[in-house]
Amino acid sequence: MDLPLNPPVRPVVSIVVPARNEEACLELCLQSLATQTGIPFEIIVVDDGSTDRTREIAESFSDVHVVDPGSLPPNSTGKNHAMAAGAAVARGEWLLFTDADTVHKPGSLAWAVAEAQRQGVSLLSYSPEQEVHSFWERALMPVIFAELAATYRPSQVSDPASPAAAANGQYILISREAYDAVGGYARVSSSLLEDVALARLVKASGRKIFFRYGGDAVRTRMYRSWSQLKEGWTKNLALLFPKPVELAQLRFGEFVLLLLLPWVLARGTYGTAFSSVLPQFWFKWYILGVKACAFIAFISSAVEFLGRMRRAHFSSWSIAWAFFGLPIFAYLLLRSERSYKKSRLDWKDRTYVYTPEEVKALMVGRRSLETPSTWRKLAGWISNIGRA
Repeated sequence: MDLPLNPPVRPVVSIVVPARNEEACLELCLQSLATQTGIPFEIIVVDDGSTDRTREIAESFSDVHVVDPGSLPPNSTGKNHAMAAGAAVARGEWLLFTDADTVHKPGSLAWAVAEAQRQGVSLLSYSPEQEVHSFWERALMPVIFAELAATYRPSQVSDPASPAAAANGQYILISREAYDAVGGYARVSSSLLEDVALARLVKASGRKIFFRYGGDAVRTRMYRSWSQLKEGWTKNLALLFPKPVELAQLRFGEFVLLLLLPWVLARGTYGTAFSSVLPQFWFKWYILGVKACAFIAFISSAVEFLGRMRRAHFSSWSIAWAFFGLPIFAYLLLRSERSYKKSRLDWKDRTYVYTPEEVKALMVGRRSLETPSTWRKLAGWISNIGRA
């Protein structure tokens, strides 16, 4: 393992950046980190077996220490092994684990440490502003982050009295004391959802965590192609949501409903079977009633959908595309569930194979999914229409 140089001032923060084939984004990330001010820090890039220019880019920064984590041990993911290796040589009082595809705003590092100290927490995590450019990103990312915001509410995660625990691995600031006390990433070495696993360890130890949207501090573009989106969310979705099949049904049903209701409003041929049974006067009222119910259901469903999307912190333009993300999200939920049932996951040019017992262990701690009350109403409405 390559050991870092010893700067004259001991850093308050050690920034650990795990990187595997990140030549497309690493330079911008390191530029934003190297120019931070207001607090002493060191930057450690852990080159996790990259085959592109990742190491070359990292070594081009004079103040960046490049670490080789060594061979990947059994039952460990590459990212966890890399972050544990970076933490092992870090000298700061605080450790910031951040992804290579992040870009940090000037002064954000000092602000984050100050916020953690002001909140009196051992772990602070920001959910970065998500950059989206392609159709796939614009359609899918708001849907997923809206679902995450509903399932892992920051107010509950930050409440010491609540069992809810979560963190975003793109930005985790943790005190050295807490990291060592809970065992760090070595303790969750086999987890593919290591950020949430680490947060659960910290909260279970009685220490406080603070989690919020951090678009004022950091931004990221998680995935740059459909293949990356598919692989990344297949790895995560079944671990993030406890009932992926049910959730897939709900969101696909929502998509169909939002398509169906305008058709019901626009067409006038439905219910013709009743025209020969009901008097003309009552038949007109029947048609009017169906249209009124369809209109109310559509407005209710649309308002809920838009409200949910707005909590995900995306632009109005991206939210407009999010409707098309509902069936994509449903597909990826089912794909993720199927992959874990097969006990096989592909990620970052590596294949992880688990036993059924190991898969069960990965699923431990997932929070119960609350079915939206409005969806229950809409599902009942569809059932009634079907019976009619």
